[in-house]
Amino acid sequence: MSQLLTPIEVSPTLIEQFKRDGHVRIDQLLTEQEVGEFRAVVNAAVADRRTKIEQIPLEERDTYGKAFLQIMNLWEEYQAVAHWVLSKKLASVAAQLLEVDKVRVYHDQALYKEAGGGITPWHQDQYYWPLETNKFVTMWMPLMDVTQLMGTLDFASGTGNVGYLGDIPISDESEAILGQMCKERGFEIVNHGDMSAGDATFHSGWCLHSASNNASSVLREAMTIIWFEDGARIIDDPDPQQRWNKGRRDDMQRWLPDRSPGQVADGRLTPLISPFDPN
Repeated sequence: MSQLLTPIEVSPTLIEQFKRDGHVRIDQLLTEQEVGEFRAVVNAAVADRRTKIEQIPLEERDTYGKAFLQIMNLWEEYQAVAHWVLSKKLASVAAQLLEVDKVRVYHDQALYKEAGGGITPWHQDQYYWPLETNKFVTMWMPLMDVTQLMGTLDFASGTGNVGYLGDIPISDESEAILGQMCKERGFEIVNHGDMSAGDATFHSGWCLHSASNNASSVLREAMTIIWFEDGARIIDDPDPQQRWNKGRRDDMQRWLPDRSPGQVADGRLTPLISPFDPN
């Protein structure tokens, strides 16, 4: 897997687009062979993890649960997945889009939207993240060829620069409120369309996004990785801006159990990646 040690160059045009819109698409980020290997190890890990969790029938889940099967932090348990999630190749894209030298992995998550799976409501990821930085980026990569009908992401361009849009966790309510906000404020809604396995979109922490239902007859397989700038601190507690919510406290407990509010977010579960370091 020597190819994973080699950073790739992101064009200045894409970096500027990311800064302006909050999202970009990069085609053939992984080669056909690479994404085939990545898919195999992720699928194996997902299958193993699913045997360990309760399976709730689709019709009995809430809106978020109907959207997809979400299995987090595979790298932590499966070394074969860690080779990819912690790779310099993928981290180099994140670092260039964030315009930093080093990044840390926040977590990964496999998002498998079942045939007939519901919408992913409008939401902002960073609503859930307890760090004192706006330099977050998420990669969304299909592990198979997908069409827009299978639930590729919709982005509200420019919202990444607007920032916090309200105390609105992902839900039916967020779909209604934030969807209406997009119309009222004139945010352009962009979907990057059909994608091949190994293509990827990247979006910033505050970039408002959603996805349609999976109208196909097959399971849609996608893998995501979230990175943030090295050196970011955890929000103070108490916080004068009152940014702590249940989601952020839950994330703090899960991803930063060995750190405290106000400290640098450099814990065991947020590994450092220096993609441009030759060593």
